[in-house]
Parts: sequence; C-alpha cells; structure tokens
Amino acid sequence: MLYLLPAYLSENSPADYFAPTIKDIIMNVDHYFVENEKTARKVIKFFAPEKKQPELKLFLLDKYSETSDLKEAQKLMKEGVDFGLLSEAGLPCIGDPGNIMVGWSHKNNIKVIPVNGPSSFVLALIASGFNGQQFSFNGYLAIEKDKKKKEIQHLENLVEKTGFTQIFMETPYRNNPLFEDLTKFLNPNTKLCIAANINDPETEFIKTKTINDWKKEKPELHKIPAVFLIGK
Repeated sequence: MLYLLPAYLSENSPADYFAPTIKDIIMNVDHYFVENEKTARKVIKFFAPEKKQPELKLFLLDKYSETSDLKEAQKLMKEGVDFGLLSEAGLPCIGDPGNIMVGWSHKNNIKVIPVNGPSSFVLALIASGFNGQQFSFNGYLAIEKDKKKKEIQHLENLVEKTGFTQIFMETPYRNNPLFEDLTKFLNPNTKLCIAANINDPETEFIKTKTINDWKKEKPELHKIPAVFLIGK
C-alpha cells in the first residue's frame, strides 16, 4: 500500500489538529518517499516521537525524479512492502511531484490510501471569503518579470470574466517581491487575500483587502509560507 500522509503546515501546529491514525501508520511503516529528508524526519518525529529513526528508509522524490530513478523502491512495493509519501508541507501531490509514485502505483495495482490532513490552499480558500464553489489552483507563477506580469493580469481577468477564485503560491523568500508586483499590476479595487503561516496559533495571518488597501498595509512575508488568492 502507498499511504499519502499529511505534513504539518507549521511546526507549531497543535497535535490535536491531526487524526490519530497518522501516528498509527507511521509507527507501522518504515519506507517513505520524501521531498526533503530533513523535513520528513522532523514530520515523522512530530507525529510519532517514539519512532526509531534509524529504521527509516527514505527515498528522495523531488521535481527531478523519474520512476526509473526509484527502481529499488518499486521492487519493494511489488513485493508487498508498505510505503508512506510525505510532502514538505500539507498534503502530498499538490505543488509537489508525489503524483509520480501515485500514478505508478495505480498502474501496478498497488492500493493508494489518502489520509486526512491540512491543505494550505484549501484552508486559505475557505478563510478568504471568495467563491469556494468555483476556483483554480495555479501553483507557482513565473519568475521572469514580464511573464509574471502577464500571468497576474490574466488571473485578474479570469476572476472578472468567470468569478472563479484564482489561487497561487510563491517560494517563501520571493513573497515580498510578489506582493510588490501584485500591488503594482492589479487594479486598485481588485480583492486579494493573503494567508500566511496557516495553522500556526501564534502567527497565522489571513486577510482579504482591496489592492488599494493593501498598499496602505504592507505585510512582512519574507521566508513565511503563504498562499495568495484573487477573487470576488
């Protein structure tokens, strides 16, 4: 079986935010696909501090991985060894390459079990006040300035034409430049929600304002996990 396990969105998330079954699974599974080994070990320790870390067998699964790079893990799975799949934050396979092994598992008749947990963009959506019936998750925007400008304005036009909420993210150390671009390229009356440090009881920040109002209150978002939403 392949368990799709959630990771916390914040290291300060209360443990009771999560289903007890997560600990049970981790205690019984030693093999994992992970996006980042250091993060994965911290997540495993968070959920199951008594789990013996030397017993863990971690297989790196990042954006450069291909199924051909994971032959050892695939062989073990075909032999009946259970695996867990961990993202760096939130649910796997959203904004990360976990789908590589999920797709392979389906093709090879290996049962895939998604386990309940937080998704940053879903939590941001329901807290935004925007349309939650119709929305699009756009992942990461372009880095190059002109392309990013076109993408931002395209998303704004989609909101105006369709009413669909448009959701996107950025690498945390580029959040402040993205905020500057949003206030520069979006219309003053366009509504923007910023959801940062979701699930952190002390520093969680979720606000929806017009661009005109955001220009009066610039948030500090450097190296802080955040989700951005344009909507009505």
